[in-house]
Amino acid sequence: MKKKIKLTVWMITISLLIAAVLFVLQQHSFSMTEQKIEIDTPQGQLTGTLVLPESYSGTVGLVVFVHGDGPVNDTYDDGYKPLWEKLASAGYASLSLNKPGIGGSSGNWLEQSMEDRAQETIYAINWAKALPMIDAQAIGLWGASQAGWVIPKIVKKVPDLAFSILVSPAIQWISQGQYNTRQEMILEGFSEQEIKKREDYNAQILLLLKEQASYEKYLRIAQSDDLISKEKWGFFAKNYQSDASGDLKNFTTPVHLVLGGQDINVDVEETERVYREKIPENLLSVFYIPDADHSMLSKKNASSPLRTYLTAVFFPRHIVVEPYLDDLVHFVSQF
Repeated sequence: MKKKIKLTVWMITISLLIAAVLFVLQQHSFSMTEQKIEIDTPQGQLTGTLVLPESYSGTVGLVVFVHGDGPVNDTYDDGYKPLWEKLASAGYASLSLNKPGIGGSSGNWLEQSMEDRAQETIYAINWAKALPMIDAQAIGLWGASQAGWVIPKIVKKVPDLAFSILVSPAIQWISQGQYNTRQEMILEGFSEQEIKKREDYNAQILLLLKEQASYEKYLRIAQSDDLISKEKWGFFAKNYQSDASGDLKNFTTPVHLVLGGQDINVDVEETERVYREKIPENLLSVFYIPDADHSMLSKKNASSPLRTYLTAVFFPRHIVVEPYLDDLVHFVSQF
């Protein structure tokens, strides 16, 4: 009898595990066609993914992705796939690259300026324009966070793009860093005195950057628990003066700004104010999601890494707040 009970329990356990695996596989099966691509440029080879609707006739529009900060791969560790699927349902292809040094792309993303990043995307746009299935008059951009300093530089050189979508972009590199530091420390419960001490330390680092100080000079004041690598120091030196406000005038086609009310990385009020000041009213639309953070995660997901992980595994289409994907589909469907 005991053997039968153990066998039954074992069979039920195996069945549940198989069902869970099948469920996860089904959840990660997206209605679109993915193709790995390679683009040759003067700086080396760029690799990435081209996503097409499962079925289409004639040509389709294209959304070219411009990443935020960090060593980002083409799929954003599969985080882009729910958005790609939504865009495919609206008749749009998506193109996303591995950053230099990631996933087979040549180079090192930490050696890039924002101008370098813009030029890299322009290579991708020109490559895509030659594809027979892509409507060259219906190519737009999607970019998040740091892309807010890149996309305005792209549209200056490629003014015929159909649209630009900017998600959680900052205006100025320095003020964004100051805002983020303070908001994170407040959230983590640091005192005003502790925050001020950290701000004073960051001000010393900024002074060194302005002086074009060597990495060795930085190491003399560096705090061991927050050490910047030599490569990262070089990246900061190239880009710390980034400021989108002067480049926003480059937009001559529709711009869709998406902001989250729970964003502690970017001062969304400043971003919206400057965008409204610099971009003509007839070109700018703003979508504000009160419950979304910098990455368009809900407040519940953002506050729990475990919840975020489990959602990404079992319900990837719900990793971001629901209105976000629907809003983007609504926007691109106008073109």
